[in-house]
Amino acid sequence: MHVTIRRRLMAMAIMVLMGILPLTAQRGGGARGGGPPQPAQARAPVDFTGYWVSVVTEDWRWRMVTPPKGDFVSVPLNAEGRNAAFAWDLAKDIADGNQCRAFGVGGIMRMPGRLHITWQDPNTVKIETDAGTQTRLLRFGGAERPSGEKTWQGWSVAEWDYGELIAVSRVTQPSPGVRGSLKAVTTGMRAGYLRKNGLPYSEDAVITEYFDRDSNSPDGAQWFHVMTIVDDPKNLTQPFVTNSIFKKEPDASKWHPTPCETAPPTVPPVTPAGGRAGGPPAGGRAGGPPAGGR
Repeated sequence: MHVTIRRRLMAMAIMVLMGILPLTAQRGGGARGGGPPQPAQARAPVDFTGYWVSVVTEDWRWRMVTPPKGDFVSVPLNAEGRNAAFAWDLAKDIADGNQCRAFGVGGIMRMPGRLHITWQDPNTVKIETDAGTQTRLLRFGGAERPSGEKTWQGWSVAEWDYGELIAVSRVTQPSPGVRGSLKAVTTGMRAGYLRKNGLPYSEDAVITEYFDRDSNSPDGAQWFHVMTIVDDPKNLTQPFVTNSIFKKEPDASKWHPTPCETAPPTVPPVTPAGGRAGGPPAGGRAGGPPAGGR
């Protein structure tokens, strides 16, 4: 799965530079013959519905446990973002009722756990998470975000991104019939955390996601992965990009929603100078094998 993701990212970058793949590869969704557009569900090039479990094969120490305060390795925080990370206070989040900051749209797809994906209506994909009991709605049709209170999951506008995967598939060779990805752009969210230890993104961030199916597995397993791009100049020096992998489950037997809850870090915090408070400098990996959800 890692090879597929790396090849896809490399292929996309190369084709954008060569002018083969435009940054916006969406094709029109109207019905043939000039009639009214079909609902997004009827036009779906791939099916994401069902129960899925996250497969954590990388970033284990930042996803499966709460990292120490001040550990922002591989996240391009600017000075303001680093100051916020060192100021993180889990007890204050709990006292203020802000435990869900780590379960907002900027971090929820990195949480170990399960997803339940359905169509809420013919133009809205519904993603429920058992981690934090969150609900995301990906709305097709370009509906404008209403004014009012911001939410943890924000306002997500979706579209079928047909052209992009057709071009990339010449390199990655996905299974026959898997043609197209789901693109979602989210704004209007409450400020939250990229990781459980308080690495911030602001309410002005723009989060772009590409959901891709990959059924090309020797054992017949079904997979999808989502590339998440967090663009937040307030806290980041450049967009923060992650890829999260999910494997399909046969039913809801392991589905177990839990409230937003972040366990305290199990190791001392990292100091602004780069070491750990009361211990040697950081740098080792957390022990333990990769995990596939709870």
